[in-house]
Amino acid sequence: MVISRRLLLGSGLAAGLPLPATAAATDPHAQPLIILDPGHGGKDPGAIGISGTYEKHIAFAAAQELQRQLRASNRYRVELTRTRDIFIPLPDRVGIAQQKGAALFVSMHADALVDHSVRGASVYTLGDHATDAQTAALARKENASDRFAGPGFRNTPPEVARILTSLVRQETRAGSQRMAHDVVATLRQDAPMLSNPARQAAFVVLKAADIPSVLVEMGFMSNREDEAALRQAAHRARVAAALKRAIDSYFNVSAAT
Repeated sequence: MVISRRLLLGSGLAAGLPLPATAAATDPHAQPLIILDPGHGGKDPGAIGISGTYEKHIAFAAAQELQRQLRASNRYRVELTRTRDIFIPLPDRVGIAQQKGAALFVSMHADALVDHSVRGASVYTLGDHATDAQTAALARKENASDRFAGPGFRNTPPEVARILTSLVRQETRAGSQRMAHDVVATLRQDAPMLSNPARQAAFVVLKAADIPSVLVEMGFMSNREDEAALRQAAHRARVAAALKRAIDSYFNVSAAT
């Protein structure tokens, strides 16, 4: 979701100025585009589970199942950042979502921790500071590179562009936090969760200033129970169904505002 023309007009800043590229390219009557981002891929296996399962395979299988369920509803257009086992740099994943004018970006992971007793799902939104030490460690592990990809206010005076970017960022973060709240509420019904499962950190893949974005950790490959569950198609289908309910709730509210 990009910032609305109504909000910009209300602020007196939109007259004569172009909207971000993603907004200009988006048909308001089209089905919203959701970009699903299966973590890792190719030469980057991600976390390796207790029994040798690769995170990249779990993330891809779960994203494919979520894509199937979302498409079956006939409410959304759904694409993956990768459709096979290839490596895509983190900033490029964000770029794919921005280039296509995505309304929502969901990155899917199943990481690992030093403490193998920790299990459960969690959801992350962008934050300037990590919620806790565990979250900070996860962000450092995931972030192979870092490049902020802000909205493209072309031919706009720098001071005005900074104001517009700030407005966009505020609206986007609010949408991300609302989506994270919905994910926690629905996942609780079908999967074990970490304590305080809604967390924040500076994940590179969450840094699209103009697209609400969440990163979902479906569990930890370092925990034997989580890994065993995520290897099962039935469990991944339940996780996907929970995420679909969260996405439906998010867009239901968006449509009403």
